[in-house]
Amino acid sequence: MRMIIRADAMKAFSHTIAALSRVAALALALIATVQPSPATAESASTRTTAQLEQLVAPIALYPDPLLSQVLMAATYPLEVVQAARWSRDNPGVSGQALEEAMQKQSWDPSVKALAAVPQTLQMMNDKLDWTQQLGDAFLAQQSDVLDAVQRLRARADSSGYLKSTPEQTVTTTRRQEGQQSTAASGAPATVYAIEPTNPDQYYVPVYDPAVVYGDWPYPDYAPFYWYPPGYALGPAYGFGSALLVGSAIWGTVNWLQNRVQINPLRYNNFNRTNISNINWAHNPAHRGAVPYRDRAVAQQFGSQRASAARESFRGKADAGRQQLARDGAKGAAKSNLKNAANTKAGSKQAGSKQTARSQQARSNQAARSKQAGSKQGTRAKQTAGTKHHAANRQASRPAASRAQRSHARGPVSGGQRSFASARGGFSRGGGGRGGGGGRGGGRRSDINLKHDIVLLGHLDNGLGFYRFAYHGSNTAYVGVMAQEVQAIRPAAVIRGSDGYLRVSYEKLGLTFQTYEHWIAAGARIPVMGR
Repeated sequence: MRMIIRADAMKAFSHTIAALSRVAALALALIATVQPSPATAESASTRTTAQLEQLVAPIALYPDPLLSQVLMAATYPLEVVQAARWSRDNPGVSGQALEEAMQKQSWDPSVKALAAVPQTLQMMNDKLDWTQQLGDAFLAQQSDVLDAVQRLRARADSSGYLKSTPEQTVTTTRRQEGQQSTAASGAPATVYAIEPTNPDQYYVPVYDPAVVYGDWPYPDYAPFYWYPPGYALGPAYGFGSALLVGSAIWGTVNWLQNRVQINPLRYNNFNRTNISNINWAHNPAHRGAVPYRDRAVAQQFGSQRASAARESFRGKADAGRQQLARDGAKGAAKSNLKNAANTKAGSKQAGSKQTARSQQARSNQAARSKQAGSKQGTRAKQTAGTKHHAANRQASRPAASRAQRSHARGPVSGGQRSFASARGGFSRGGGGRGGGGGRGGGRRSDINLKHDIVLLGHLDNGLGFYRFAYHGSNTAYVGVMAQEVQAIRPAAVIRGSDGYLRVSYEKLGLTFQTYEHWIAAGARIPVMGR
């Protein structure tokens, strides 16, 4: 019996392994179209200016947050395919319903974010080979990729196609001395930033790269022109329909440092997490079976992905062994039932004899208890009389004596406990008095002390200018983030005794003020140093 059950369990386990193998084969088939050729892989270590500009041309005029989201998600091409299929099968899901649906998906957060922009997700799926190449370039040459974006934006500006509209706001900032990129391709002196007019609503630009950038200088590396199905072709530059994305788009670009970063507030709202780190990092666990084309990138992330794969396989193997054990346990249970049936008759006979013995024992015990009860009753009467006599003596003592002893012990120390609790309840977060002031100099400007952070624009040196509130307060202020200031004006940043960073607004030539006062004064982005 047991041998037959174990054989059946082994057969079921074999079927499970076969099913997993079919899933793996399907995944490999999905990514077959993005496998690099040997010649391409050999030349992928350092991409030329022409190659980089060809890759970013279709998205260089996207708003900065959406641009950063595409760059991050492109490093997970297999999950992009899965998300695109989900989006196709679930049209019209948006807002809170989309947020709820994304909590059930296992994709990387950057891929989940693009479910709010199905137009872009579809383009990445339709141009899957481009998606992988873009992601590989971004992992290997992030600064070079962002410099290529700036060069193309400068060309679009010269051609008259890059300008502020009701859908977006374009701002330009001159790089100061010492802020130039160290990228081999060089960085333009002017930085172009593109932000949606409404941070919760996006209009995705649709344009022909061969027109908006002027004469394309690289005939061998011409970019593609993609437009969504049903889009009415007209001018070379236009916008798709409005998309209400809420906090789904949480990426941003730090043009000062040429790196993609995270807006923790929006990230936490959409993903229901509680992160505070603004730096984005690639997670190889979401790469799947897609290889890294660059040798250095493969060395950096390949071992991490292999470790994640081993952990995943170990989990599946453990599940298989547990299923095998459960199947064996079921067989053992059946055997135990049969054994129990065989012994039931013998147990019944033994039970009859045991019942007779128990009845005799109860009869003997009752007799002994009756005798012991008589003796116990006699002792109880004697004890009651003694206690009654002692109580009369205690009642005759003066009440004043008892009061004196109570006063000597002192009052209950509940007041002291309450005071200690009040001291422990003092708040140490937020901005302190005056919205970020306090002892130690400067204003508390650490991002970890703030919430409801919204980017309003950029200062002339590229620093972000934000609206925010301190933890424990709903009063809105405008100002900078200490972590960003520390990168370019370290002399204006100190670490307070509480461990949080403070910024000396005086050294920056800025005024710390409430959002209400800033609006009343004209809502102008200040110029640093004036």
